[in-house]
Order: sequence, then C-alpha cells, then structure tokens
Amino acid sequence: MGIPSRRDEIATSLSAVRERLARAIERAGRSPWSARLVAISKTRPAEDVRAAFDAGQVDFGENRVQEALEKIAATANIPITWHLVGHLQSNKARRAAGAFAWIHSIDSADLLKRVDAAAAEAGRRPELLIQVDLAGEPTKHGAPAETWLSVFEAASECRAARVAGLMLLPPFTPDPEDARPYFRRLRDLRDGLAARGVPPEMLRELSMGMSHDFEVAVEEGATLVRVGTAIFGER
Repeated sequence: MGIPSRRDEIATSLSAVRERLARAIERAGRSPWSARLVAISKTRPAEDVRAAFDAGQVDFGENRVQEALEKIAATANIPITWHLVGHLQSNKARRAAGAFAWIHSIDSADLLKRVDAAAAEAGRRPELLIQVDLAGEPTKHGAPAETWLSVFEAASECRAARVAGLMLLPPFTPDPEDARPYFRRLRDLRDGLAARGVPPEMLRELSMGMSHDFEVAVEEGATLVRVGTAIFGER
C-alpha cells in the first residue's frame, strides 16, 4: 500500500471525528442531528477545505476575516457554509457581514448593531452568536456578565442579522473534564436568559467545544462544535 494522500488523511480524520461526535450525542441521549460539526480551517490551504468538502463536510470556520475572504474566493464554486469564529474588530464588521453565514464572536451591543447594519446594506441575513466571558481571561474576548442582557435587547432591534445563541471559549486545559464546568455554566446561562424573557429563537444554539474537549461539550448541550486539529492535523 502506498503512502496516504493528504486528501485521504483528511477524509479518514474527518470520519473519526464524526464517529466521536455521534457517540457523544448518543451518550447524552440526544437526537443524532442535534449537534453540528464546524471544521476549523484557519491557516489551512483551500485545497484542504476542498478535501474535507469532498468528504462530506459543509460547515467551515475561520478566525481572521482577511484570510477567510481569500479562502472563500478560492472555493466560491462549492456550496460551503462559512463561520467566523475568531474575534471580530468593529472596523471589519462590514466585510464579515457580507461574507459569513455565521458569526460566533459578537461581544458587544455596538458590534451587533454594526454587523446588522452592514448585513442589511448587503442584503444578507447572518446568524450571530453572542460570545460570553465566563473566565475573565485577559487574553480572550467575550461579553462580560453585566452586558449580556443589553446585547440581547439590541438583538431585538436587528433588521437583517439574527441572534441564534451563545458561544464560549473556556480556559485551555489538557484534561477535557476541566472544561465541563464552563460548558455547564454556558448552558445554565442560556436557561437563565430564557427565564428572563429572552426569546427561545435567540438561544437555540450553544457553540462550545474543540478538538480535545468537544465530546464533553456535547454531553453538556453543545449544538455547534468547532474542530480543527483533529481533522486537519497539527499546524
């Protein structure tokens, strides 16, 4: 047998991740389609994206707007759903709103309004997730507790963009179980916001979990998991 091609490696890794995801969903007693895989293709060439797409992957996530725009252009002939999962600067809201179907990193009412205005101008209807800060890490972004309700109040006035849920980046730890309390807190936050009158359609998605801990995230209610290394290998 010859050395596996890069395309074969990606297809094999993607299949293994899907099997892990399916087992986690089953353990949690959830519907088989209740959690969706977003393949994080940051720093990967467009050829890797095409290989994963050919293996059945549709949702792809990028961290940086400029890198993503180049990749989106290079794969424009295939029907990919693009997610922005990295921090979004206000001055890039216009470009992001016109390029991504999902933006996971809305962390203020002001950014939400900018993205919504840009989406309306571009004739787009992106799905937005509110990134929340549950750990207070200075190196990470996210809306602090005292602003959560104000962001959802602004969401009720959106003309084009639609808030669909919450996103979390917990502190990194080698042991996936150490992330479980953060995933549980995000789920509890979602339930608490619902109890305070936030409409259910704004809280239907929980984006949490990456290559090393997405199974724990699924057990705690994740509906979108963001997996890069386990599919594409170490950068």
